[in-house]
Amino acid sequence: MSMPFYVAPEQVMKDRADYARKGIARGRSALALTYADGILLCAENPSSTLRKLSEIYDRIAFAGVGKYNEYDQLRIAGVRHADLKGYSYSREDVDARSLANVYAQYLGQIFTHEMKPLEVEILVAEIGDEPGHDQMFHIRYDGTMMDESRFVVVGGDSDAISERLEAVWQDNASLSVALGAAVNALAGPERTLQPGDLEVATLARGQARRAFQRLDDAAIGALLAPA
Repeated sequence: MSMPFYVAPEQVMKDRADYARKGIARGRSALALTYADGILLCAENPSSTLRKLSEIYDRIAFAGVGKYNEYDQLRIAGVRHADLKGYSYSREDVDARSLANVYAQYLGQIFTHEMKPLEVEILVAEIGDEPGHDQMFHIRYDGTMMDESRFVVVGGDSDAISERLEAVWQDNASLSVALGAAVNALAGPERTLQPGDLEVATLARGQARRAFQRLDDAAIGALLAPA
């Protein structure tokens, strides 16, 4: 009788993490950062149909990187979860923290119990009534969840992009200044990104209900144009 093949649990977890990280790193990055009037979401994405940024609920936005079919399934599940909770209770009961917890539990379950982890990183952002009440959550492939107060970078070369963004960060910056900093951080010193290479959206404070707004190439170009 042959002996069953044994692999240490630590090695299994390490192999799954390495697999997921490599898949995510092959994709282009996305980021979210606060500015004076809300939260800016920006992603390097030349596609006009496959979206990385989307609206989840009235004041909540979603960004995903990695395998499109996997993070788009998470987006759809988030929309359904938010709609059901808002319908069953009230719209004010739907918040980014509870949604991020659902995502974290699901990703952690897949990472721990399935052979193949999801090759995704996602962020969930919610605009508050006041600047100090904005929320941003970064959820990794293994279910690890982190909350951020200034900016979040997911996917691609996120460490280098975070360093570049940290160097030019301005508190209460205008939308044009924040977008310029985001684009320069995504591009790095050796590239230039044009409006057609970008996907940009905002969660703007002061809207009646729905805060999410997607910016087209013309609006992006106008914001990036020299003053």
